[in-house]
Amino acid sequence: MPDSIWVETEENSNCEWMPLQVYEAHETPRPVYYIRLEDPDHPFGIYEVSGWSSNGGGSPCPALYAPVSDSGQAVVHLVYGGDWGIRLKPENTPGEWSIDNHAQHGEPYLMLIDGSDIILE
Repeated sequence: MPDSIWVETEENSNCEWMPLQVYEAHETPRPVYYIRLEDPDHPFGIYEVSGWSSNGGGSPCPALYAPVSDSGQAVVHLVYGGDWGIRLKPENTPGEWSIDNHAQHGEPYLMLIDGSDIILE
């Protein structure tokens, strides 16, 4: 059985503070690079995803995915990254990962209901 996943983000320039959350993993976390996002604050589509770390004042790190139990309810699909959350940008957006790139946005983590929104290939 995979370990529990502990997610906490510090308040930072990428995203707001998120207190410690603990999830029961159904699988071992694995790297994820793309997701399908339907969010009222951002255009619907495929997004590149990266973890975001406090190293160097903000830098990319691996984003991870695992199906988890959400408070003992249904299985949801957790996408999480570094101590400063995750960073997303629409697919094929030019430029490196940067807090200064306004085509990108940050989140503490994402909980996706539909597993087909996780693109592993």
